[in-house]
Amino acid sequence: MNEKRPPYRVLFLCTGNSARSILAEFLLRRQGRDRFEVWSAGARPRGRVNPDVLAILREVYRIDASEARSKSWEELRDVPFDFVITVCDRARESCPIWPGQPVVAHWGAPDPDDVQDEAERLRLVSSIAMELQRRIDLFCALPLESLDRLRIEERIKSIGLS
Repeated sequence: MNEKRPPYRVLFLCTGNSARSILAEFLLRRQGRDRFEVWSAGARPRGRVNPDVLAILREVYRIDASEARSKSWEELRDVPFDFVITVCDRARESCPIWPGQPVVAHWGAPDPDDVQDEAERLRLVSSIAMELQRRIDLFCALPLESLDRLRIEERIKSIGLS
């Protein structure tokens, strides 16, 4: 009898949880469908989602992310994740130890909230979204069910290097 495996639990971490981690969360939610349960959080959440992120998700990817909110990783402290992926260097440096020993990887991207010029910030958000979508495509293509933990970790980490 072939029992269906429960969805893999994935957390995208960033410092402010307002842009990069939100993008990754909603892109993987759409693409991963029932294979993944996806969250995002931050070490020091900004308390708001970058409006450019919501616009890119809505207009380019046709994703309604109106439910997105900037939240602390403390809210998710007890969730046993399979994967924790940091998308900013500061979150990578301060990433806590998670229960259940998830695979931890880093897929760094610049912070669009550091950009003051509106047009430049929108271009950066668009570029980050494309890069995250490419990484998520690679992640979703991995045969996770047939790889051992070491191979999974190697491959997920290499996605962040490419």
